[in-house]
Amino acid sequence: MTSLAPSAPSEGRAARRRAAQQAAKRARNRTGSRGRGRRRRRPASGGPVVVASRLGGELFITLGLVMLLFVVYQIWYTNFLADRTAQDAAGSLQQNWESGGDGTAGTAGTAAPPVSAFEPGQGFAILHIPKLDVKVPVAEGISKPKVLDKGLVGHYDGGENSVKSAMPSDVQGNFGLAGHRNTHGEPFRYINRLVPGDKIVVETRDTYYTYETTSQLAQTSTKNVSVLKPVPEGSGFTSAGRYITLTTCTPEFTSTYRLIVWGRMTAERPRSQGAPPELASP
Repeated sequence: MTSLAPSAPSEGRAARRRAAQQAAKRARNRTGSRGRGRRRRRPASGGPVVVASRLGGELFITLGLVMLLFVVYQIWYTNFLADRTAQDAAGSLQQNWESGGDGTAGTAGTAAPPVSAFEPGQGFAILHIPKLDVKVPVAEGISKPKVLDKGLVGHYDGGENSVKSAMPSDVQGNFGLAGHRNTHGEPFRYINRLVPGDKIVVETRDTYYTYETTSQLAQTSTKNVSVLKPVPEGSGFTSAGRYITLTTCTPEFTSTYRLIVWGRMTAERPRSQGAPPELASP
């Protein structure tokens, strides 16, 4: 009987394979240990100066975005809302007048109320400045929340610590108006461009009143109420008449001073005769 013995060459190859595998494993272990050691030595989030600079940068970015949104709101969105409000108000006034109303929503066929009956914030006329393509309702009072910030022009009625000015229908007097120059519809944005001879038309339930621009005051104090007197000081008028005064803030985007524009009434036209030539479509 023949016996079988292990092959020497086979045992040698197996030993070499095991040795190579163990050497490769030791090499991998050494590489991993060095990598972990390097990661442990690297700072996780930087020093205090680095952290502070990062936080400061993020804060400035956030503040910049907030300011940008505020500017967009003030310059664009308030104009959008005010323009829509003013257009709706002008349309409602004209429809009410055509139906025989007195200018107060929901009433028709009744007599026009006296001047004292207009409530603060109530619209009673429409101001047209053809050269500037302005068509904006006129409301009683100069309250910012009730009138000006809605994109309307306000009549100086004696409230809000203002001077009481005349109405267009008065035999004599100065019809004083205030409006925003920037934001909230900015109806008086470009009244500084008016020159002598430019027309201003006030439309009411019964009548169109046409004024002609005569002069302006580029800058005066916010407390200078003499510009609203029946014979406004600085206007060049020297005797009683039927005048209009437009007031707004200046310089632009500030309320430091007031810009004033004056005009004199030159024509009075019943609504039954249609709009005056100044408002005719080109």
